[in-house]
Amino acid sequence: MADSATTTAFRERTAQVAATAEERAAQRQHAKGKQTARERIDSLLDPGSFLEIGRYTGSGAGEGARPSAVVTGFGQVDGRQVAVYSQDFSISGGALGAVEGDKIVRLLDDALRLRIPIIGLIDSGGAKIQEGVGALRQYGRIFNRTCAASGLVPQICVILGPCAGGAVYSPALTDYIIATRQASHMFVTGPDVVLASTGEKISAEELGGADIHGSVSGVVHYVAENEDDALSQVRTVLAYLPSSSEQEAPSYDYDAADRQEDLASARQVGELVPSSTRQPYDVVEVVCAVADHGELVQVQEDFAPNVVVGFVCFEGRPAGVVANQPLHDAGTLDVDASEKLARFVRFCDAFGLPVVTFVDVPGYRPGAAQEHAGIIRRGAKVINAYATATVPLVTVILRKAYGGAFIVMGSKAIGADLNFCWPGAEIAVLGAQGAVGIIHRRTLAAVRAQQGEAAAAAEHERLVDEYTRAVINPDKAVAIGEIDAVIAPEDTRTVIVDSLAALRGKRDGRRTTPKKHDNGPL
Repeated sequence: MADSATTTAFRERTAQVAATAEERAAQRQHAKGKQTARERIDSLLDPGSFLEIGRYTGSGAGEGARPSAVVTGFGQVDGRQVAVYSQDFSISGGALGAVEGDKIVRLLDDALRLRIPIIGLIDSGGAKIQEGVGALRQYGRIFNRTCAASGLVPQICVILGPCAGGAVYSPALTDYIIATRQASHMFVTGPDVVLASTGEKISAEELGGADIHGSVSGVVHYVAENEDDALSQVRTVLAYLPSSSEQEAPSYDYDAADRQEDLASARQVGELVPSSTRQPYDVVEVVCAVADHGELVQVQEDFAPNVVVGFVCFEGRPAGVVANQPLHDAGTLDVDASEKLARFVRFCDAFGLPVVTFVDVPGYRPGAAQEHAGIIRRGAKVINAYATATVPLVTVILRKAYGGAFIVMGSKAIGADLNFCWPGAEIAVLGAQGAVGIIHRRTLAAVRAQQGEAAAAAEHERLVDEYTRAVINPDKAVAIGEIDAVIAPEDTRTVIVDSLAALRGKRDGRRTTPKKHDNGPL
């Protein structure tokens, strides 16, 4: 056993190494308005909960002790255990080599065994060039473990600096990516790329800044104003998720006073939706009106804004929400909205969160651009997501649901458990204007030829009213069981709460089938 003098000397030496490294890191990072790797971990985790693992891997703790370019370990977020790694840009630009790769892979393996969430804080210039293929090998090993963890434990990456080259695929494989608006950059090809056609250079911000990836590419799920905002968002998202797919999501205290307050808010929800199907409104207000405490945590808020997805609670239990957004492109579905929606539904299904869908959709966005962009292939992802989901699925049609968009947006036929609509909801193959134009085109042409344009317009309106009364109403859908009930808007929250309670014990036997997995469109 070591004597006290040896122990004291060891402690003093390692403390000095740690202090020197942290001082150097602070000088370099603070000058850029960024925190050090360890400061970020302290900001993220519950105070005093961090247990660092392998601090001196690669050097030993003797005379030549030195930290590596990544900090790894375990800690707690709101009392729940997580695994975390934080790249240290102050050491070799946070570059990843054999030592750093081994540490991250070990952490991922441990998280898989322990069934706990994984959080990566990314700030790295990429692979250590001097290590060649050995460094590239480590990325492959990390990708392998990230794929193994996908759908088993939540994985969140926070981009707090550069993330370049093949390294971008490590966060891309995770569930949720957060990036800071000013400091974060993600790109495969690197900044200052010269366009062959014009000779123009593309800056890092134009190529892969947080705003680009948050609104254009859809890679980033949340664009944070700064590091504190980014780390706070990690805690917020984890509050809605279980530690693994084998556990239930956390539930929260919800008493009679909370219930009365939320019911009072929900009674006003009908006033938020105009009766005219052509008048826009903000569906976020509708979701907040029926959710616990009016809280909705949106996912990919700036990407494909014609559909809204995010997390809410109903009587203290987390759920996922999907909704068409009439404020943007009338809530139509396009290629980006389809992929955003499908990925979110699959995420909720993986971690046992029920999905509540609010429908107000006129159809798919028309045009050659959408067809050429693959709306058939990419739109089919929504079908696959809902049809293969095994969690409780509850759908509410607010105003309209036309054509193929009605089918894919959580219809009963595709696999939803309980479907409702508000009075006057329009459910049909086409809207009245388009349907009348097709069905009665010859009649209208004859009236136009014989009596003039004014008479044809009046006849068109009469036929539209007739078609609306006879066809575009919930009666047919109710009669064939596609709609379980027509509900008053003020009862929407109560119906959702009761439906989720009834479906809480849902067990779907499709996962016992012998196939390895489906082959849905990717």
